Amino acid sequence: MVNSRDRREKDCDQYRTQTPHRVHAGLLANYHGYSLFYPRICFQTTQVLVSNSDSSLPLFVDVDGTLIKSDLMFESVLLLLKRNLIYLLLIPFWLLKGRAFLKHQLAQRIELPVERLPLNEEFLAYLVAQKNAGRSITLISGSNQASVTRLGNHLKLFDAAIGSDAQTNLKAAAKLQRIQELNTGSFAYAGNSSADLPVWAAAQQVIMVNCNDALVKQLGNDTILRFDTAASILHKLWQAMRPHQWLKNLLVFVPLVLSHQANQIELLMLASIGFISFSLCASSVYLLNDMLDLNSDRQHHSKSQRPFASGELPLAVGFLAVPGLLLVAFAVALLLPATFLAILFTYWLLTSLYSFFLKRLFLVDVFTLAVLYTMRIVAGAAAISVITTNFLIAFSLFLFLGLAMVKRVTELVNLAESEQSVVNGRAYGPEHTTLLSLLGSGSSCIAVLVFALYINAEDTTRLYGSPIVLWLICPLLLCLLARIWLRARAGRLDEDPVLFAISDRVSQLITLLCGVLIWIAA
Repeated sequence: MVNSRDRREKDCDQYRTQTPHRVHAGLLANYHGYSLFYPRICFQTTQVLVSNSDSSLPLFVDVDGTLIKSDLMFESVLLLLKRNLIYLLLIPFWLLKGRAFLKHQLAQRIELPVERLPLNEEFLAYLVAQKNAGRSITLISGSNQASVTRLGNHLKLFDAAIGSDAQTNLKAAAKLQRIQELNTGSFAYAGNSSADLPVWAAAQQVIMVNCNDALVKQLGNDTILRFDTAASILHKLWQAMRPHQWLKNLLVFVPLVLSHQANQIELLMLASIGFISFSLCASSVYLLNDMLDLNSDRQHHSKSQRPFASGELPLAVGFLAVPGLLLVAFAVALLLPATFLAILFTYWLLTSLYSFFLKRLFLVDVFTLAVLYTMRIVAGAAAISVITTNFLIAFSLFLFLGLAMVKRVTELVNLAESEQSVVNGRAYGPEHTTLLSLLGSGSSCIAVLVFALYINAEDTTRLYGSPIVLWLICPLLLCLLARIWLRARAGRLDEDPVLFAISDRVSQLITLLCGVLIWIAA
């Protein structure tokens, strides 16, 4: 590959003569409804190493990972499973008949929302410029013909759109053969993976999109255009696992603290193992949830930046990571009592049902969330073999039911600023804001009432030397919960109130004061 700056500057000057000023100057250009930002590609993330003669070659463009940052087959599988889990039993049998047959069966049952797919916008802007210059561009993909046609019709950029049928999977050598049938002369090809090596080897111009340096070196071709650089999969996977959400699993330590045994190293180790197991299990479900929520997340102002929704993390990685994390979580849980393992399995089963079905049911979703939070506390008790009191379970259920409703109210308040009538993937609309606010604030107050009743309980007088001090916690809890509700209704709260309560300075101070009061009461 030619790397000198003089060569790049010369090539960029040649490229600019063919590119409309509105595109290469870094302005917003509209092409058939797409708002495109075309950066100054020559000296930023894109390496332009191509002569004028190459731009006259017919250009064949791959879809998965090249034109879009996702994979149409995996997107179809997720939509099909979300529609009906019974297809989980059929997909392996379809795959036994070949990938082409599997893609054909998926395309017959699923109509992908191609308008929401994450595009490689930098590369797309290049295609727009080439099309404006009169270049012939053909979309050719291993994805099924129906999906490729739908995408091509939506973009209105390509002279033809060619995909796989029920017998032939247009990949590697099969794709090269089809290109040579369509074009007897020289051609250019844009791809993204090692499966494209046979096509690149025959192409006069090579265009690489989101390819790592190892693949570039393997190709060893001087006539290369590179767009973007492949993002670190491990970094994006870590981000998708949402390690910041692991703070919620600190609830596992609540029984240890409330039983006044936090100074016992052995019990602390057991609770820590439970924390690790729950965190890995939760991350497995977070990945699954994000994969199932691709379409709704892509319409959300912040969730659209999640690794799967944005296309930065391949869905294939998710299909491997979900069962992988789950197996590790249960392997770790084997170090704890069988009761903990049973609770962890129930937690995973309930969260999976939530991801597939329960989240779309009115009020059922918030009650499910309250139960899931409470299960962390019950699991913590099982890990150290102590009994959870009814007061603690009741307090947890009402507290987290209120916080779950705060989450929905926050989504509805944010919804008022958009043009949508319902929260994507949920059963709530603006008309439910008042109802949820009343139910949620009432549930929060009941949680404080349960705590007040706990102060006078027989177990409390046995555990605490000065239980009367605990009464001071009640107004602190009311202040904390009232503050969360006020911020939610004012639109000044993140959509996860539990994380807000953990990370907010005022909330941290109130929590610290409550901890001090518990210590004094003991």
